[in-house]
Amino acid sequence: MRINKDNLKLAAALAITGFLSGCGGGGDSQRQVIQNKGSDTLVNVAQAWAEEYRSVHPDTAVAVSGGGSGTGIAALINGTVDIANASRAMKQSEIDLAMAQGNEPVQHIVGYDALAVFLHADNPMNSISVEQLAAIYGDGGSATKWTDLGVEVPGCQGQEIVVVSRQNNSGTYVYFRQTVLGKEGDFRLGTRDMHGSKDVVDLVEKTPCAIGYSGLAYATDHLKLACVGNSDADCVAPSVATASDGSYAIARPLFMYTIGQPTGYVKTYLDWILSDTGQCIILDKGYASSKEVSCN
Repeated sequence: MRINKDNLKLAAALAITGFLSGCGGGGDSQRQVIQNKGSDTLVNVAQAWAEEYRSVHPDTAVAVSGGGSGTGIAALINGTVDIANASRAMKQSEIDLAMAQGNEPVQHIVGYDALAVFLHADNPMNSISVEQLAAIYGDGGSATKWTDLGVEVPGCQGQEIVVVSRQNNSGTYVYFRQTVLGKEGDFRLGTRDMHGSKDVVDLVEKTPCAIGYSGLAYATDHLKLACVGNSDADCVAPSVATASDGSYAIARPLFMYTIGQPTGYVKTYLDWILSDTGQCIILDKGYASSKEVSCN
C-alpha cells in the first residue's frame, strides 16, 4: 500500500491546529480552556467558581492554580494565562511592562476581603492597633516581646513574638506592607515568610508566641481574630460586612486581570462571576461580594 506523504503532513498539521485551538482565551473548538492563575487568597473561591461553571457551561473548562498574585500577573504579561487573580492592584512597573508589549491590562473587581490578624487562642489580646502592628512587623519596630504590648501570653517561652508573614510574591504581603508599614516601610528581619495562607494559619494555631495575617476566609475556630482599633471599645472586627462597608482598617478589593477587555468565552465567564450566582459563591466562601446580591 502506497502512503501519500503530503496527506500525512496535512493531517498532522490539522491535528496540531485542533489541539492548540482548545487552549487559551480565543479558541473556537468545541471545548475551550480558560487558564486562570495567581492569588492564594482567591484560589479557593476561584476553584469553586470553576467547578460550578462546569455545570453551567460544560463546553468551557477553567484551569485554576495559585502561586501568588505576582506569579499570576507575570503569567498574564507573558501571555500564558487568560485571567490573573490578584489580592493587590498591579504595580505601575507591571503595567508598563505589559504596555511595552502592546498589551493593556484591564482590572475587574470581583469581591472584597478583610485581611485578618491571627493570634494564638491563648493570647489574651483582643484588639490591636495599626500602630502596634507596625511596631511588631516593621523594620526597627519597638515591639519584639508580647510584654512590650502589655500582655503576657501563656505558653510563650520568653514572650518573644514569632512574627509570621507571607512571601514577597504574595499580594497579601504587598497590601499589608503598604497599609500597615507605609509605602516606604519594610518588614523586620526574622519574619517567618510562609508560602500560603493556610501555612500562616497552621503555624499560628500551633505557636503560642505567634501573630500572623491573611484573608478572613482562612480563619478557623482554633484561632483568635484580633479586632483592629486603639482599644477594645473602638476596634472593628474583620467580617464580610466590615469589608464591604470599609469600616475595617485592613479591608481590600480582590481583582481579576485580563489583557484588554475580555471577549468571547472569557467575557462570558467573567460576566457570570459578577452575576448574582457568582457573587453568592464568593459570599459563601467568606468574602464580601463586589455588589449587593440576593442569595437563596
